[in-house]
Amino acid sequence: MTLGPTIAWDDTVLPFQLDRSDIRGRVARLDGVLRAVLSQHDYPAEIEALVAETVLLTALIGQTIKLRWKLSLQVRGDGPVRLIATDYFAPGKDGSPAQIRAYASFDGDTLRRGEDAFGQIGKGYFALLLDQGDGMTPYSGITPLAGGSLASCAETYFAQSEQLPTRFALTFGQSHEPGAEPGWRGGGVMLQHMPKASPLRADAGASGAEGLLEADDMLSGDEAEDWARANLLLDTVEETELAGPHVQPTDLLVRLFHEERPRVFDAQPVSFGCTCSADRVRTSLSIYSQKDIAHMTTEDGKVTADCQFCGAHYEFDPRTLGFEAEAEAGAASGNDG
Repeated sequence: MTLGPTIAWDDTVLPFQLDRSDIRGRVARLDGVLRAVLSQHDYPAEIEALVAETVLLTALIGQTIKLRWKLSLQVRGDGPVRLIATDYFAPGKDGSPAQIRAYASFDGDTLRRGEDAFGQIGKGYFALLLDQGDGMTPYSGITPLAGGSLASCAETYFAQSEQLPTRFALTFGQSHEPGAEPGWRGGGVMLQHMPKASPLRADAGASGAEGLLEADDMLSGDEAEDWARANLLLDTVEETELAGPHVQPTDLLVRLFHEERPRVFDAQPVSFGCTCSADRVRTSLSIYSQKDIAHMTTEDGKVTADCQFCGAHYEFDPRTLGFEAEAEAGAASGNDG
């Protein structure tokens, strides 16, 4: 995919509502975020595509839920692609960007280069986890992998766990600008029927594959007609409209949904960000005894840890770790890698 240069709408998520159809949605444009996430690792093209798709989904989903702290999305499978994990951190204050980080785990020896990436996840699950901070009970929802793409899995998640008809249209790939290095760029639209469509109708069955719910199982009458019409309109979107930069998100909404009376809200900036720190690593190791810590100590007398999300490298004096720490934490050191 050949795309144009960075514009003001890049790395933003624009919320909107279709007043005629009682449908809400988001338009995401990610440029620097995708480049920053993928530059932390040397992933094969197949893994890069899966991570890019998951980051787009995370940006769109994170904006739909009122968070106090963090949303995590995880895809786990028994194939060459073992894990894709993302975190979305809500802004700490008004005007600040939300932050996203991501990483993938895979078996490079069995990964089939040039083949469908989603098919190499194998059997597994799609999970969404909400951590709303201290004093709040974390929430998690899990659905099986289905539908042939991660976007389809996300649609299934909302149908199964939330009984909310949901649709995603995504595009992502390398942008090519004259005289510049190729860089990642992506965009997407999320549609979701307003929550009054829930709870699930008592007379509804599950008509999807493997007994999974679909939108037709949850909507009827005018609601079903409105949902079908909005989806037909979204089917007309082109890749260059989704990713930009020549069509602004507001113009895209007018082009697609002008008869549905689209109404937009304040856009949310998004950036790459990681919350790892020496203190967090130290806390995670506080459950271990000095005997356990000794097994983690390298030949040169250090305990090391690397952040899977951003690549930061930390080194510690083993005497400062675990619940039997013998020395003050000041003896430890943390280095960004």
